[in-house]
Amino acid sequence: PRDLDVVFAIEALGNPRLRQEAGVLSLVPPEQRISGPGTTPIMSAFTHLNPEGSRFSDGTWGVYYAANDLDTAVAEVGHHRARFLARTAEPAIEVDLRCYRVAVRARLVDLRGRRAPPGVLHPADYAQSQAFARTQRDARESGLLHDSVRRKGGQCVALFTPKATVPPAQQAEHVTLCWNGERIAAWYRKSDARLL
Repeated sequence: PRDLDVVFAIEALGNPRLRQEAGVLSLVPPEQRISGPGTTPIMSAFTHLNPEGSRFSDGTWGVYYAANDLDTAVAEVGHHRARFLARTAEPAIEVDLRCYRVAVRARLVDLRGRRAPPGVLHPADYAQSQAFARTQRDARESGLLHDSVRRKGGQCVALFTPKATVPPAQQAEHVTLCWNGERIAAWYRKSDARLL
């Protein structure tokens, strides 16, 4: 992991795809990096930042988000994809997504139940959650465990370091979100497709 900067720089000289795939590796301190098979989906959450921010990032650091089950993951991702598609006035389209299974091996700050500070799990305003996340990240916490905002009964994690995971990320199902031009109206597993 400490030599990844040099390795990626050499490989990227002849392969622009690798440069894009690696993202901005300098965003992850060397001691927090992971490498090897199945680590790219994890590392990419920390090297490809969302400039708009997210619930637990103001856009200046990466966060690996995951849910404890597929329905919760789809509800969370579907909400954010729908917001993006609505802003772009995208016509009806199907959006394919790849799911990964990743084990977590870290002590997380538990916000489940009524433990979350006021405003941290607000459905639309992320000011409180971003400020809270910054204090937790600055205190070197590995991440947060919280109730899903988009699906009752679901649980999610927001990890502040790749070291909070147990690689490899294992590719699981492929799902499709069905955008009807106004909202995500349905979703399905690709494996559920039937021959005619």
